[in-house]
Amino acid sequence: MTVVLLTAAFAAILAFVLGIALGFFREFFAVPQDPLVGQVREILPGANCGACGFPGCDGYAAAVASREAGIGNCSVGGKAVAEKLAALLGGNADVVPVISVLACQGSREHAPLKGDYTGIPTCRGAKLSAGGTKLCAWGCLGYGDCLEVCQFGAITMGPRGLPIIDRAKCSGCKICIAECPQQLLRDTPADRKGAFVLCSNRNPLKAMVKKTCKAGCIKCELCVKNCPEQCIVMENGIPVVDYAKCSSCGTCIDKCPAKTLKLLQPA
Repeated sequence: MTVVLLTAAFAAILAFVLGIALGFFREFFAVPQDPLVGQVREILPGANCGACGFPGCDGYAAAVASREAGIGNCSVGGKAVAEKLAALLGGNADVVPVISVLACQGSREHAPLKGDYTGIPTCRGAKLSAGGTKLCAWGCLGYGDCLEVCQFGAITMGPRGLPIIDRAKCSGCKICIAECPQQLLRDTPADRKGAFVLCSNRNPLKAMVKKTCKAGCIKCELCVKNCPEQCIVMENGIPVVDYAKCSSCGTCIDKCPAKTLKLLQPA
């Protein structure tokens, strides 16, 4: 019993001495922080999403205060945060918000399954273990990994098995884009106008596209041939739109037999 009491007393004394020592060294070796960092940090929303390219809001605040980063990198705070930072530090507060858009319409009724999948019910799990669950190797797997990582409640799973993005709630943090193993989410300026391609199927064979997804791009190139602005080209089997030229005339949408194009509608 005496040994136990002596051990406990020694441990308590040692912990007290170490605590005093740590407190002393913390104060002795402390690096003074620029008060500007704290002022910038108070303006930031605190989402710590990393979309700014820095390790959380603390990292971005330090970079902004030291003029190593611009004031418009915070997609979550958007223009409101940029304006406050501009008032504090100066600079241009013009920020164009971005949103995520899904480049796929391969719903359950359009894109058949390869078979019964009994593995981990996540998109990444299905991708790694089975190479995906649908005949279309490029389609949305529909398990909602993007929904799970969205911190702003901007994504819900629709009845057709595809994620639905609420433009009003999307902050443009791009976490869902990084999470999608199929790379089907695109960061798009919220004010962008023009045709958007709702397909990522790169199979060059029309018959195989129709077999794997009834809503896929069949590579007919009618959109390319009929665009009055000549702003659409085919790259890797997918129409690519030059938005600097696109006039949102809708000709490509009318001509597309597979209905794989839609007009972006800014909020």
